[in-house]
Amino acid sequence: MRKVLVLGGGKIGSLISVLLSETGEYEVFLGDVDETTTRRLAQEIKNPYFHPHVLDVMAEGELDAFLRTNNVDGIVSSLPYFCNPTVGGVARDHSLHYFDLTEDVEVTEQIKAVSQGSPQAFVPQCGLAPGYISIVGNELMTHFETIESVKMRVGALPVNPSNRLKYSLTWSTDGLINEYGNMCFGIEGGKNASLQPLEGYETIEVDGLLYEAFNTSGGLGTLADTYAGKVTTMNYKTLRYPGHCEKIHLLMNDLKLNDDRETLKRILEHAIPKTLQDVVLIYAAVNGKQQGELFEENYVKKIYPQTIAGKLWSAIQVTTASSMCTVVDLVFNNPSAFHGFVTQETFSLQDILTNRFGQYYA
Repeated sequence: MRKVLVLGGGKIGSLISVLLSETGEYEVFLGDVDETTTRRLAQEIKNPYFHPHVLDVMAEGELDAFLRTNNVDGIVSSLPYFCNPTVGGVARDHSLHYFDLTEDVEVTEQIKAVSQGSPQAFVPQCGLAPGYISIVGNELMTHFETIESVKMRVGALPVNPSNRLKYSLTWSTDGLINEYGNMCFGIEGGKNASLQPLEGYETIEVDGLLYEAFNTSGGLGTLADTYAGKVTTMNYKTLRYPGHCEKIHLLMNDLKLNDDRETLKRILEHAIPKTLQDVVLIYAAVNGKQQGELFEENYVKKIYPQTIAGKLWSAIQVTTASSMCTVVDLVFNNPSAFHGFVTQETFSLQDILTNRFGQYYA
């Protein structure tokens, strides 16, 4: 029996807890700062291997005290990105495996620093983007002798948009604003390059539907560092319905709400509805030389909401939580293979898709 502490009982953390505890091979301790959340999850998740606790990881010494009285093998953070350096440090102090969903580049660098020399695995960016899209992109790149360009595009969208933004809040608002407002990174001319968020506008047609794509932060994960000097061009962009980027640009740049993110968060959460009727669109394209000729390979996948353990979960919940659980499972099943800082491209696409949790992507 593996014992895992899942931090954060929101949209993603709750499904991570369900997926792991349903196997009967993981005992899950769920820590959340809100007592109402832990009580609700205790009623919803009827599983003897699930134990919710009120836990504030940002309160000095509270996480450390919990770990001294509860024996666990690893920590899975589904908390906002800014909590993760604290959690990562405590995981290192207690010699625990560490996993998170962060899209924040600076936070990932802090986790990398903490992980140096650790016999345990420190695996950030275990979600959809960054996360699964990095694994897909890496797999496609292995099919080429030389690589010209790598495009990675991901969108979590309402199936039936009903507002001017043509969007619904399907995951963390803090994470969304962070992606829209922070500097982006890629490869241009074979070298690491900084790219402006909300720029690099393009359109893509998939299954007869038109989408727009534009630069957002963090989705590339560590791939730009891994492939610098080996790829001419590489970038990550978010997919949305046409018209979204222009309106977000107005809010964040023209009205300067990127400088007042708390106000922007209140506006979005007050005005933009949530939905379980969403679709996750994953698109990757790589072109380069195969046997001396120029070829292109694509990966395109649409994933819709699914019923798990008798409850309907949105597509973004399913893709993010299952990606996390797959990586957790791979590490715990072969702990000697993973230690210190572990990138997403370390994992093969085949291993992901054949894993019991990776089936949701198959």
